[in-house]
Amino acid sequence: MKIAVLVSGGGTNLQAIIDSINDGRITGTEICLVYSNNYNAYAIERAKNAGIPVVVKSPKEFETRDDFNKALLQILLDAAPDLIVLAGCLVVIPDCVVKAFPNRIINIHPSLIPAFCGTGFYGLKVHEKVLEGGVRVSGATVHFVDEGTDTGPIILQKPVMIRQDDTPKSLQQRIMEQAEWIILPKAIDLIANGKVKVENHKVIIEGYSTDI
Repeated sequence: MKIAVLVSGGGTNLQAIIDSINDGRITGTEICLVYSNNYNAYAIERAKNAGIPVVVKSPKEFETRDDFNKALLQILLDAAPDLIVLAGCLVVIPDCVVKAFPNRIINIHPSLIPAFCGTGFYGLKVHEKVLEGGVRVSGATVHFVDEGTDTGPIILQKPVMIRQDDTPKSLQQRIMEQAEWIILPKAIDLIANGKVKVENHKVIIEGYSTDI
């Protein structure tokens, strides 16, 4: 299976995918493209160090958002991935891309959807709202991408307990280490091995186990 990974920042989830392919946690998979909207993203260096083709295009380079959307779609069509992975990508994926790759785009979100998700919930903002809310557990979710914001069918989730001394930064780091870097590679491997299907907006996983 060929995957395209879309990133905007440091690329820690991209690195988790690269490492998981190298150590066999993800099987039958290669990264055919890393795309970023941010020329300063460290994820670009991670991709180059791994010998992965990189394309960088910012929406600011285009006269209209529609022009950018068409360019992004063409970049992805040219790469011809079987699966698109949003790994810390802050670009809103346009409907034209979603329609071109139905149930073939997945995203990692740093909370237990449907809590603390939707428009405006990204990066540290998620963890700030979690701590403001006083909840005792958060975590991460891998889900398919549809036309809504964080509304696609859920593939995997993993909880992380919140500590009383947590800051948004400490919670973000622990959720990455204990959840994101585990369930994103796992979801990719399940899809690569044909064990994931969507029925009535719900994900069915062959041989599903809660032991993640």
